[in-house]
Amino acid sequence: MPDPGAAAPVERVRRQRGHQRVEVLLGAAAQVFAEKGYDAATMTEIAARGESSIGSLYQFFPTKPDVAQGVIALQADALRQRLAAMVDASAGWHVDELSARLVVALIEFRAAHPSFARLVDSPGAPAEQVQAVRQAMRVQLAEILAPHAPGLAKARLAAVAVAVQQVMKAAVTLNAEGAPGTRAALSELKEMLRVYLRAALQA
Repeated sequence: MPDPGAAAPVERVRRQRGHQRVEVLLGAAAQVFAEKGYDAATMTEIAARGESSIGSLYQFFPTKPDVAQGVIALQADALRQRLAAMVDASAGWHVDELSARLVVALIEFRAAHPSFARLVDSPGAPAEQVQAVRQAMRVQLAEILAPHAPGLAKARLAAVAVAVQQVMKAAVTLNAEGAPGTRAALSELKEMLRVYLRAALQA
């Protein structure tokens, strides 16, 4: 009679290999999405980049939207971790330093995860998931700002977080243009945010 306990380690190995395969496929998908965008990317290209059969890809991700959701979820978690580190450190920053760090935070993240922008800005992206990512970012931004505004009403702090998020997105757009004077313009954005936060957080 087979030993039921003997099957457990085998099943664990299978699950581990499955997780590893998913990580490889999502990494491959992120590369393809970054290079071609959501609409032009194909499941065949993603499977080939992940050195996998198309059948194996479909086993884990039946459709391209499923793949996109997996990549967004993975990268959204990376963004959450990056902002969480800022939450932990922000109390020790002066508003001037806070402003400068916020302006470049999303630029640095998107440079490290180029497919993120291609996906979340695509008309074909899963709208509910993208909105959830943006809302989660606003919550964390409010947490980053909170130590500098102990007396600010929660609703006002949330509104300030939305404004900061828009400045961060503007910085990403400006940086991506790469036009002459970009560095000087980013410095102006930092100064603009500094002046705004000094006034808003002390209101």
